[in-house]
Amino acid sequence: MKKVVVGMSGGVDSAVAAYLLIKEGYDVIALFMRNWDSNINNDILGNPNDFDDICPQEKDYNDAKKVCEDLNIPLYRVDFIKEYWDYVFTYFLEELKKGRTPNPDMLCNKYIKFDLFLKEAKKLGADFVATGHYAKSKNGRLFKAKDVNKDQTYFLADVNKGSFDNVLFPLGDYTKKEVRKIAKEAKITVSDKKDSTGICFIGERNYQEFIKNYLKPNPGDIVDVETKKVIGKHNGLMNYTIGQRRNVGLSGNKERHYVCGKDISKNILYIAYGDSKYLYSDSCIIDNVNLLTDDKYQDLTAKFRHQGKEYPVQIEYLDNNKIKVNYENVKSVTPGQACVLYYKDECIGCGFIDSVSKDGNNLWYLR
Repeated sequence: MKKVVVGMSGGVDSAVAAYLLIKEGYDVIALFMRNWDSNINNDILGNPNDFDDICPQEKDYNDAKKVCEDLNIPLYRVDFIKEYWDYVFTYFLEELKKGRTPNPDMLCNKYIKFDLFLKEAKKLGADFVATGHYAKSKNGRLFKAKDVNKDQTYFLADVNKGSFDNVLFPLGDYTKKEVRKIAKEAKITVSDKKDSTGICFIGERNYQEFIKNYLKPNPGDIVDVETKKVIGKHNGLMNYTIGQRRNVGLSGNKERHYVCGKDISKNILYIAYGDSKYLYSDSCIIDNVNLLTDDKYQDLTAKFRHQGKEYPVQIEYLDNNKIKVNYENVKSVTPGQACVLYYKDECIGCGFIDSVSKDGNNLWYLR
């Protein structure tokens, strides 16, 4: 009987993944990762005010314990608190300081779930590792899930090549609705538990209040990108992302407006009104490229954010592990975010958006 170590998060997806593997006849072991501890992490920065009576991960661990008791499988626990801080959270903060919009979930998958976790699973004698991600793995290659709305290949695109060789994604052929139904029919205790939408492993919090604990706000001017006139005050560039429309801080302004750029050196937040030309670009340079296959495909598509549309692109390989991605008029391409590349249903890798251009000109307001 093949042994599978399942990453058990305390949510419905990982619970159903374990349940399905048991039904398939695998010897299933659950492993819970604890990657965040407010008390430990806050000591590093002099006790910022970020404490909970029960941290979200402890609540999740209690849920995981109950699920494993019901499924009659063993549950182990491992702490990666220091590693999460070193490899994920410090990068997150450094990118925010640069005015970029980082994606900590991608680094969490790369360094924690599909590196440290895999090594820990091997210590438990795993033949395979499984997670509750909505994705498919075939011969070590990564493909989109059946549920296009829940597909998580975008977040897995930066995982090191070869990491999916012995990974199972039991939910790849199910929709979220079907997973909920399976959980209810199997009387899994977390069948109605709400999906987590917060920062990976940190949980759902007031984002601006949370970030204040680690980065001191630096208020500055909000400027109309067309007229160059000051139209308001922002409360720190780290709190805004390109394309953002809500909670910008222009109270009483009923005209449709978007964040279109930042100038870190001058601490300026730029705003564009309506469907402005300042929101569009036709190429970007991505760096820190991670390719999951050696195949050189043409006719690729790309996603510039997880919930964004997929666009046809042409790519040019550059020096220093960079790629130029060419496309037609895409809105709100954001430095710091990932550009994830696809060939049909296969995810072939990603890079992180470094600079954005229009008609051959680097967009000065996207810094």
